Amino acid sequence: MRMTIQANGFEMTEALRAYTEQRLASALGWAREHMHKLAVSLSDINGPRGGVDKRCKIQVQLGGGREVIIEDTEADLYAAIDRAADRADRAVVRQVERTRDFARERIPAQLDNMGSAAFGEVQERADDIPPRVR
Repeated sequence: MRMTIQANGFEMTEALRAYTEQRLASALGWAREHMHKLAVSLSDINGPRGGVDKRCKIQVQLGGGREVIIEDTEADLYAAIDRAADRADRAVVRQVERTRDFARERIPAQLDNMGSAAFGEVQERADDIPPRVR
């Protein structure tokens, strides 16, 4: 898995880079085998004017061409990273579970026919039961 972190509108400090890597590793570390690429974009929308304008955008490339994109905007960049990491974790969990739901094995035709034959026998026995008396 490749992880890229880039900053737009401000200079990336080593502490911010380390925090971002650590936070994403704790949130998405379990999914390393499912991820092909992880890209994080940190930006300051308003620049020096201030306000609720620190954005963290996380893009996770999963197998099968699926992609999870999460954006969060906060006044504090560290809070934006935390929220985006938590949301990305939940979104990746959902995507992986969907993949697992479709990966179930199909029942062989012989067993399927036996099951429907047994259902037919139960239905025939049910027809022999007299109707309820009112």
